[in-house]
Amino acid sequence: MKLKDIKALASVQGPAGSVPERLARTCFSVEDMRKLAAKRLPKSIFEYIEGGGEDEVSLRRNRSSFNDWSFLPKWGSVENFDLSSTLLGGPVSMPVTLSPTGGTRLFHPQGESAVARAALAEGIPYGLAHLSTTTMEDVSAAAPGLRRWFNLEPTSDKGLLQAVLDRVSNAGYEALLVNVDCRAIGHRERDYRNGFTAPPSIKPKTVVEGVLHPAWALRFLANDAIAFPNLDAEVPEGPLASSPDMWRTLLAGSYEPTDWDDIRDLRERWNGPIVLKGVVNPNDAALAAAIGIDAIQVSNHGGRQLDHMAAPMDVLTDIVERTAGRLEIIVDGGIRRGSDVVKALALGADACSIGRPYLYGLAAASEAGVAHVLKMFRAEMTRTMMLLGVSTIEELRTEGRDLIRHRNEAFTGTPPVIPEAPLGREEMRTP
Repeated sequence: MKLKDIKALASVQGPAGSVPERLARTCFSVEDMRKLAAKRLPKSIFEYIEGGGEDEVSLRRNRSSFNDWSFLPKWGSVENFDLSSTLLGGPVSMPVTLSPTGGTRLFHPQGESAVARAALAEGIPYGLAHLSTTTMEDVSAAAPGLRRWFNLEPTSDKGLLQAVLDRVSNAGYEALLVNVDCRAIGHRERDYRNGFTAPPSIKPKTVVEGVLHPAWALRFLANDAIAFPNLDAEVPEGPLASSPDMWRTLLAGSYEPTDWDDIRDLRERWNGPIVLKGVVNPNDAALAAAIGIDAIQVSNHGGRQLDHMAAPMDVLTDIVERTAGRLEIIVDGGIRRGSDVVKALALGADACSIGRPYLYGLAAASEAGVAHVLKMFRAEMTRTMMLLGVSTIEELRTEGRDLIRHRNEAFTGTPPVIPEAPLGREEMRTP
């Protein structure tokens, strides 16, 4: 074969001209971004993203539960394809949101601001964690057109609650994400082994890991200390600084008895949408609908809280049946591909939320990394829906249960309307 023949068969690529181009050439899945994040971060920091509670049974089940569902594509035209939808009364370019995650600047100093900018560019909502490492006001300034949701814990201190709600409202957050799965902090054994105690314990291996990841270490040392400036009602003044008490709040947690009366009180105090995050019990989902909660996030906190807690995909159909359209349903946990999102929507969810995937992107390449993860989800959802034979999110929700089957169930799809069969060749010849 001559050189000109080889050139005709394959193009020779030059060096990537930008970070997005480099990511497009080398990272084709969330797993690729995960591997890149593992190279960028010290092992202990990476394991803070990866870890789950106790034996990590829930963590593993979150992922494996998607494998129990198979697609049953239908044949037909796919026209006017559209991923856009609505969620909590507002538009989304695709039914995906970014879940709140604590300690985000541990993974890259641009932290929550970089995530917010990527979410704004993609046209999807971002939930800012109560334990975020950037002030809610700075996130608002970084992405002023973003649909911002704020995550908080229920509290019986009504004075503090109202002051926090006022701050959240003044900062332009449209909805609340209220944790109902954090009455105690899960026993995350990887964190203890790596020194993520309260306050953190610096071990010899921590220093070694920092030396072996000089780019991360230099960025970490050159920026403000990790702090959690949204715990109070007041906007912090001056540089952010950490303290042992603050780290105890993040890693040790505190039990404060709250119940459905506190959720009802919150409903009366907050005029915007409320999402209860951490619901897996269908009875709780029905109660939330009864007291006027706008949405639930079916979640086991990424497998980081109560181990052996049900995976969202294992209870989704029961929750859809019990709530009967009275509130919106968001699913998180184990979602790694656009096909996972399509499966959840086919079973009745209104949207899905991701956490670890965008953190891999952030650790790998800051805002560009988050943007690349979201582009992959969009491409995978598009490809899956086209191969499944549906054109829009509404069509997927309407017909979805006929297009997906659990490995333990028989097909129970709606019988189609069969058109009258045309005459066969022999019949056509008969006078």
